[in-house]
Amino acid sequence: MTDHKIVSQDEWIAARRQLLAQEKEFTRQRDLLSQARRDLPWVRVEKAYEFDTAGGRRSLPDLFDGRSQLIVYHFMFGPDWETPCKSCSFWADNFERSVVHLKARDVTLIAVSRAPLAKLEAFKQRMGWTFNWVSSATTDFNFDCDASFRPEEQATYNYAPKTSSVTELPGISVFHKDASGTVFHTYSCYSRGIDMMNATYQYLDLVPKGRDEADLPHSMAWVHYRDSYGG
Repeated sequence: MTDHKIVSQDEWIAARRQLLAQEKEFTRQRDLLSQARRDLPWVRVEKAYEFDTAGGRRSLPDLFDGRSQLIVYHFMFGPDWETPCKSCSFWADNFERSVVHLKARDVTLIAVSRAPLAKLEAFKQRMGWTFNWVSSATTDFNFDCDASFRPEEQATYNYAPKTSSVTELPGISVFHKDASGTVFHTYSCYSRGIDMMNATYQYLDLVPKGRDEADLPHSMAWVHYRDSYGG
């Protein structure tokens, strides 16, 4: 950091204008990519899924909560885990306050895990979260969405053969429900594909040190539960 190039204000403005041109091109490309996501073909969801929720057993169509679009965050919390994934908790902190704004745009956002509902509710209360967090413990939902894995089965993750032995991984799945109540799977992303939904990382990308993760044992080794940071 101490050997970073130092210039005059005029030189900085010239360099910033050059970068702005790149940023504008990136924004145009991002808009095209976003449209390509929306233009993907859809798959009708044929299987009936039932979830344990704070309001009782609910089907997948029920989880839309009267809206036509549903975003599901696949939150890593296995049935026998005592606490959930710290990185998924980091993501949840970032989407917690987005839920009410999404509702205003005909979108319901929820989290789904395979842990029992009692564990989800207890951790949700600890974190002060308000989003709907449901359990898919009695269904194949997370397996069918390629976010949970049975050790004995060959599986894919992020549209490629899965190479790790972990049984839970993060992801986001998107669904649409038409006027007849039919549900369609429209989009899913995994791994770095969920990165864009983490506002904290987007802010870190602006500062001189960036994410500053290169020397860590793994990229998110620094992440703690929100109530567990020192100082």
